[in-house]
Amino acid sequence: MKIVILRSAIEDLARGRDFYDRQGEGLGDYFEESLTADIDSLRLYAGVHVTAYGYRRMLSDRFPYAIYYEFAGEEIRIRAVLDCRRDPKWIRSRIRQGRANNGIDGDEE
Repeated sequence: MKIVILRSAIEDLARGRDFYDRQGEGLGDYFEESLTADIDSLRLYAGVHVTAYGYRRMLSDRFPYAIYYEFAGEEIRIRAVLDCRRDPKWIRSRIRQGRANNGIDGDEE
């Protein structure tokens, strides 16, 4: 299956990388590599994860992040990559915002 990371998720990853860059040297690189590996693992494990807020949610192996994805034909679309330490109300609002846009606003990358 093809994995498509939408612009909203790319921006989430960039914010996460920036945060970890400020925490220590090389940590941003490690964050990005780890989350990329998690996303790549969806080629094997997509669909086994719980549904949350209308999307499948995979938890990262090494960081407190959740990857929200959906199936669209023969694609796996990554909609959001969010820090699980955020307020659950904020996460729900962010996910609903993505659901409302549903790629209409040029969200595809």
